[in-house]
Amino acid sequence: MSATPKRSSERVPEAIQTLADRYEHHVVDARRRVTRVRLALSGGSSWDAVITDGELTLAPPDGEPDAVLTANAQTWRRVAADIRHGMEAYNAGRLTMRRNLHDGVGFLAATSSDVGPERLRFRRVATRAGELSVMEAGEGPPVLAVHGLGATKGSFLPTLAALADDYRMVTVDLPGFGDSDKPLKASYDAAFFAETLTDLLDGLGVDSVHYVGNSLGGRIGLEIGLRHPERVRSIGLLAPSLAWRRGRPLLPLVQIARPELGLLQLAPRTVVEGLMRRLIPDARDGWAAIGVDEFLRAYLTPSGRAAFYAAARQIYLDEPYGNEGFWTRLPSLQADVLCIWGKQDKLVPIAFARHVSNALPHSQHLELDCGHVPQVERPDQTHAALDQLFARNPARQGRITASRRTRTPPPVAAA
Repeated sequence: MSATPKRSSERVPEAIQTLADRYEHHVVDARRRVTRVRLALSGGSSWDAVITDGELTLAPPDGEPDAVLTANAQTWRRVAADIRHGMEAYNAGRLTMRRNLHDGVGFLAATSSDVGPERLRFRRVATRAGELSVMEAGEGPPVLAVHGLGATKGSFLPTLAALADDYRMVTVDLPGFGDSDKPLKASYDAAFFAETLTDLLDGLGVDSVHYVGNSLGGRIGLEIGLRHPERVRSIGLLAPSLAWRRGRPLLPLVQIARPELGLLQLAPRTVVEGLMRRLIPDARDGWAAIGVDEFLRAYLTPSGRAAFYAAARQIYLDEPYGNEGFWTRLPSLQADVLCIWGKQDKLVPIAFARHVSNALPHSQHLELDCGHVPQVERPDQTHAALDQLFARNPARQGRITASRRTRTPPPVAAA
């Protein structure tokens, strides 16, 4: 599909023109009628790829773009010659991406000349909680990767790039986050997420998966393994969020707090953004910077704020003991489990490793010198460990049974 630039005082670089000429609209699930992706030369000029109803034109920069991609001329040439260099350049800091990661990565995927299975693919999948935004790459045994609280599917881009040669990699925006629907009346607890993701597997035509979850995503994976053991071949937990074992002094207050207050933006954007950048080290560069962008673009919408507050509230309310308590049920988990902990993690204490080992004597544990997001901070070690986990658990045979198709629906509401 050809893209003709509008008149500009400076000629469009050949590499950027090449990418625009290769644009294929069917690769990306664009939700807006017009999407503007700014393509910039480091310290120099920039051009906007304006995508209107699937048609792309190059134009001078105008207004606020949806996504911004910046690189020097040599990097742009290498990306145009081999799109796989885009992720390498991004990981190495030679290509930066800001604002909407879905739109930025989607542009690179849609301008790739690669037609092989390792190519990134985007789509939306219907579930009872609404439509979920999914990114896939590769073929082979399926792997489902699920992000943490406030993050998006983009946090698993390094994992897709590392493992797509051997696996069908799937990562998803949880309901309430990223580009997925955000139902206002959903419970946003572990059971809700677990049932929604089993809906997703049905929609993908997948019987069972290797599961990888970071933070909240790890807690959801354990819930799927407990509720639907036939759907998971193995579970990789990256700094998983787990039920508190000790007293929760704020429990009475949190129980009466209403997440619907998130429909009101009580703090200005500048306050929220400033707080995020103080909480996250190096939040102006690399993965940390785009992580803040991804959080803000959902949080600064009423339904996104309500979903964030509801999910955070449920993490605190997760019952540890009793008949339905997390730690009471955990020893019944059948799946092979690998836990990867960050020695510098300030959100999930590494002391949880001992408690998981006591509940699951068959689980394996790896401690890395990193914080809360091992797949981003220590990608080589994390992905090598996950690959070994998956190799120990070959595909299970059999089809989805009728009883699983007619399981009791979770308490969800339409968006």
